[in-house]
Amino acid sequence: MIRALVFDFDGLILDTETALIDAYGDVHAAHGKAFDRPLFTRSVGHADYAFDPWREFGPGADRAALDRERRAFNVARDLALPVLPGIQALIGEAAAAGLKVGLASNSRHPHVEGHLNRLGLRERFDFVACREDVASPKPEPDLYRLVLNAFGLRGHEAIAFEDSHTGTTAAKRAGLWAVAVPNVSTGHHDFSHVDLRLDSLADCRLAKLVARFAP
Repeated sequence: MIRALVFDFDGLILDTETALIDAYGDVHAAHGKAFDRPLFTRSVGHADYAFDPWREFGPGADRAALDRERRAFNVARDLALPVLPGIQALIGEAAAAGLKVGLASNSRHPHVEGHLNRLGLRERFDFVACREDVASPKPEPDLYRLVLNAFGLRGHEAIAFEDSHTGTTAAKRAGLWAVAVPNVSTGHHDFSHVDLRLDSLADCRLAKLVARFAP
C-alpha cells in the first residue's frame, strides 16, 4: 500500500529555481553584462556544480557585492512566488486519506521552513528533511531514507514528487516511486528512469496515483 507522499521543495512547491536564475539575470542586466542563461540552467538541481555565475564581470569583480545584489533581487522574486498548481490539493487529499506527508530538500531548514511558515504550509508536513540533516545530498538517497525511517516505511510504500533529474534519482535510489513534475528550468533533464512524468500536479488525483503504484 501507499502510505506516504514525499515532496521536494525548490522547483516543486515553489519555483524558486527559476526565480534564482532570474535574479542572476537581474544583476547582469543592471550592469549591462550578458547572462548565459542556458548554461546556468544546466546547473539547476545539483548540490555541487562547478559554474561561475559572475565570470562575465571579470577576475577583479567584487563578487561579494554582486551576490548581495543577487540576494536582494532573489528575495523580492521569492516573496512573490505562488505555490505551484496542485500541491495544496494533493497534500489535502493525502491527509484526508490518512497518509503521511513528508518533504525532502537539498536546501537548508531556514530557507525551506521559512517559506513554508510564510505560506501557512509547515503544519501540513509530518516530517521535513533538509540538507543539514544528512551526510550527502541528492542524488544520494540519504534524505529520502531519513524520511522513510521517520515514518517507519519501506520505499515502495511512498511516492516522491520531484522536478529534477537529481531529485528523482535520489528517490529511486531509496526505493520510492518517482513522479517527475519538471518546471521551465528543468524540463530538459533526463527523466527516463522515473515511474511517471507529469506537466503539472493541477490535475493529479491521489486515488489515481495509488491505483497506479499499488493496484
